[in-house]
Order: sequence, then C-alpha cells, then structure tokens
Amino acid sequence: MTEPLDLFAEAPDLDTIREQAAACTRCELYEHSTQTVFGVGPTRARLVMVGEQPGDQEDRQGAPFVGPAGRLLDQALDAAGIARDDAYVTNAVKHFNFRYQGKRRIHETPKAPHITACRPWLEAELAAVAPQVLLTLGATAGKSLLGAKFRITAERGEPRSWNDMTLVPTIHPSAILRADRARGQDRDEMMAGFVADLEVAGGLLVARG
Repeated sequence: MTEPLDLFAEAPDLDTIREQAAACTRCELYEHSTQTVFGVGPTRARLVMVGEQPGDQEDRQGAPFVGPAGRLLDQALDAAGIARDDAYVTNAVKHFNFRYQGKRRIHETPKAPHITACRPWLEAELAAVAPQVLLTLGATAGKSLLGAKFRITAERGEPRSWNDMTLVPTIHPSAILRADRARGQDRDEMMAGFVADLEVAGGLLVARG
C-alpha cells in the first residue's frame, strides 16, 4: 500500500505529492482505472476547487474536469468572473470508480472507504497550495471535508471556516448536465444558482502581497 508523506513531519511540494499519488494503491479503484488523476493549477492558488472523482475523459487524459462537466464549469467560472487558470482544481477521489454497460464506462459514486483512502492526498494538496478559499463541488466533495452529515441542498453557498480557510460548498456541474424538467429541475435556474455560489467564493478572495 502506498502511504502519503507525513504532513506533520514536513510540508511536501506538489510535484512530490503527485509523484507519490501516481503509484497509490490505498484502495481497489487503482486496479481498473487508467491512472491517478491528480490536481492541476498554480502552486499557490488563492482558490482550490474540489470535485468528486475523475470521469471517463479525465481518467483517459489524466487531468481533472476536462470532460463535459469541465466545460460547463469553465462557462460558470467565466460568468462569475473567476479565471480557471488562477484556481487549483482537484478531486476528493483520484481514481475513476465505474461499472461497464456494454463497452461504456458508467460513473459510480465513490464509497466512504474510497474517500477515506484518498483523504491524505487531498490534505497534502491543500497543505502545499495553502489557498484562502475552498470550493467543494457536489455532495461527495463536501462530505470528504465536512463529514457524512453534510447536506448539499441545505448548506450550499454558505461560507464557513475550515482549517484556517473559508469553505464554500456548491453543486457539481454534472448535476446541471443531468437536470430533468420532469423532476422540476430547470437547467438555466440551476446554472444561475451555481454561478451565484461561485460569485460568493470569488468575493472572498483577497489579493496576495
């Protein structure tokens, strides 16, 4: 089993953490995934966005948020006045959890052991980047940092203190892509709410000297 660096012994840099995470075998997801999908972005970003896990395209390309949800995230960030290149983007779980449907790989929600196994990598990233603001995207990302009692519908868009940072939870962009009018979900309304949450996070950022 690959063990992350002891964060209390030293503060590792992102390149070292990325190299270690590439060989991670802390849970079974590595057995069928193409690769570990580590975070990307500035090493001292003021904003870190934490998603759930890689999707099919992310697993194949080795980078987070490069599929349809990533394109929608780019649109929302642009509407909120946040440059994606200024943010560090990662996931709570670094390997793709899926099932086959024919030849297609269908997303499966990560389970608690997967989140727990990946938590040291996420903590290492946050320690190295030291952002001002964390934006969690979706319930899995929120639960990974706030615990199992976190509820996205009740707590989204509400800033709270977390380990000397400010955390703002919001929905995952894939939820907007899956919006179903038959269930009373309007994609435009969901997008507007998502942008509003991003604006909350953006408004908390303070220029670094």
